[in-house]
Amino acid sequence: MTPSTRYDTVAITLHWLSALAIVALLAMGWIMTDLTPGSSLQFSLYQWHKSVGITVLALTVLRLAWALTHRPPPLPTSMPAWEQLAARLGHLGLYGLLFAMPLLGWAVVSTSPFNIPTVLYGALPLPHLPGLAELPDKKAVHELLKDGHELGALALVGLLCVHIAAALRHHFVLRDGVLMRMVPPLTRAAPPLGDGG
Repeated sequence: MTPSTRYDTVAITLHWLSALAIVALLAMGWIMTDLTPGSSLQFSLYQWHKSVGITVLALTVLRLAWALTHRPPPLPTSMPAWEQLAARLGHLGLYGLLFAMPLLGWAVVSTSPFNIPTVLYGALPLPHLPGLAELPDKKAVHELLKDGHELGALALVGLLCVHIAAALRHHFVLRDGVLMRMVPPLTRAAPPLGDGG
């Protein structure tokens, strides 16, 4: 696979850092909501969840900036137009959720009646979002934002499953090299794009 048919090193690195962070966020979110309310472990996981969530927001900003200034490799010529459109819409949906979810989480924290400060990785204080912490009746807004954050997590899981399934289909069924565009360089050559055999 030639360099022009692969994502560059920066894009690949940002993609896999984001993937690891998202898996960690989903795991922490699943675990921490089932723990005893107010326990030290739950508090610690919430703090880590907030820290990693803001990290995902920063990574997404970097990824979008890089994507806008560096042309991605082309999709296989063998891919039908509808599938190319579906791939682009799926990526837009993922980007949208990777922006929305950390911002929603930040808004949830900002409207929490407990008013617990966020300290990223135990070192960097993160202020509440302006205007939300000062609302006279935050409870209703907090519950609405919390529900939105939870629904967003379900939507993210769904889109990620489709994204992973599509990548595996391209690699194992279609064998068109799409997955190899986003993995670190390997010693074994990948099939060229558009080669269905």
